[in-house]
Amino acid sequence: MARIIYAEDDKLIGELVQTVLMDSGHAVGVVPDGKAALAALALRRPDLLILDMSMPEMTGSQVLDKVRRDPSLYDLPVLIITARTSKADETIARSAGATEYLRKPFDPDELVVIVERLLAHRPARSNNKAVRPI
Repeated sequence: MARIIYAEDDKLIGELVQTVLMDSGHAVGVVPDGKAALAALALRRPDLLILDMSMPEMTGSQVLDKVRRDPSLYDLPVLIITARTSKADETIARSAGATEYLRKPFDPDELVVIVERLLAHRPARSNNKAVRPI
């Protein structure tokens, strides 16, 4: 079982992703925006961070930038799930440090495959210490 944080302002999409990944055996916390994602990251490092790119308060790009600059989080796998469909948007996200990119609407089975692939490379959990605030 992996711990996953998903930042998504669309409640229906958040519930869908949460249900799909929980059915696959993972613990998934859904937060409504980037600021809440950073607050959750400060409490406990997850095994995977999933971000929507367009959110109020703080965008997925802004969160991704903070994660990649933080020494305690820089190697955290980050999956972008977004309605931005252009190749340029994907290139920008990957250049900013996104590990994977999935366009909405998506196939739930594809989501599970991507998540499992990202989680396959995670190191064994240590003592689960909280990380410092970012």
